[in-house]
Amino acid sequence: MKIRLEHLTKRFPNRNKKIKTEVVAVNDFDIEIPDGKLIGLLGPSGCGKSTALNLICGLEAPSEGRIYFGDEDVTDIPPEKRGVGLVFQNYALYPHLTVRENIIFPLQNLKGDKKLTKDEMNRKAEEAARLVQIENLMDRRPGEMSGGQQQRVAIARALVKMPNVLLLDEPLSNLDARLRLQTREELSRIQKETGITTIFVTHDQEEAMSISDMIVVMKDGVINQTGEPQKVYDDPVNLFVAKFLGTPPINVFEGEVRDNKLYVGENDILDIKGADDKKVYVGIRPEGFVLNPAGRLKCKFVRVEVMGRDTSVIATNEAFLGESIRAIIPTEEKKEPADGVVCFDVKPFKVLIFDRETEERIYFEA
Repeated sequence: MKIRLEHLTKRFPNRNKKIKTEVVAVNDFDIEIPDGKLIGLLGPSGCGKSTALNLICGLEAPSEGRIYFGDEDVTDIPPEKRGVGLVFQNYALYPHLTVRENIIFPLQNLKGDKKLTKDEMNRKAEEAARLVQIENLMDRRPGEMSGGQQQRVAIARALVKMPNVLLLDEPLSNLDARLRLQTREELSRIQKETGITTIFVTHDQEEAMSISDMIVVMKDGVINQTGEPQKVYDDPVNLFVAKFLGTPPINVFEGEVRDNKLYVGENDILDIKGADDKKVYVGIRPEGFVLNPAGRLKCKFVRVEVMGRDTSVIATNEAFLGESIRAIIPTEEKKEPADGVVCFDVKPFKVLIFDRETEERIYFEA
């Protein structure tokens, strides 16, 4: 099911009654979500992700704009008639019901020609349970299950009616790191098997980038950028998107373009063309540094960190906006400099520059 949101806006009254201006949670949301894709709705807490999800499923009514499922305008259709499956952050399972009864529950409310017999409901529940691999847990109650198992029950309950659209509101945030990794892989598998258009809300960019066909990066209720995860990571439109995506995060310096050279402090780190002389922010991805004793970017060495597969050189520089630079290097190159100074060259395609005032991306040739 293709989803189209046209100039969707949601305003709420300000809780401070002395302030008459309204709070804009979603602002002019205009996007088309392709049929059968998994979309990651991504942004910091309070950016409007969950409000956007509530508008799509019908739990909130928009202040302006329209919502289309396929060619049908569903803006004024109640949630139960939109064909939407919704999985909440806290799973919202009924503690006194078994797994089977929890999954069957949405089917018991079907009316008219959609009404099912008891055998049909049991068959559909077992199919949904097999899909999320909990068919051996059907007689347990939620209190007898782990967090990951409860999350699968919630997904099975959302899938049992085979909805047109599946909406997931931070469903993995209550799980530990290892279980989150396993469960997000399961989500990706389930979505591909069912082909249901899925919108996945998260503030965890690694989660969104790992399983999404497309990500939508939000800030203050506004879409900043949409696209394939790797494309958005490699080609962010502004400093916010560049800083939000990436683990470890991008290293940001105060810099300057002058005479076809890019400067960080007093170091000219790159020869460039196509950018006007001006003060800029320089972003260098952690994997964009190359250790070189004669490198053009000179930094004060702090330490080497080995974190499993990654080895990072931690350093400082007066032009750096933050506590410490993190440069990911090959493990075999981890040598501590004798004089306390570490020098880098930079990979041009891992260097991004941004306007100091607008924070918009400035494109250049290296």
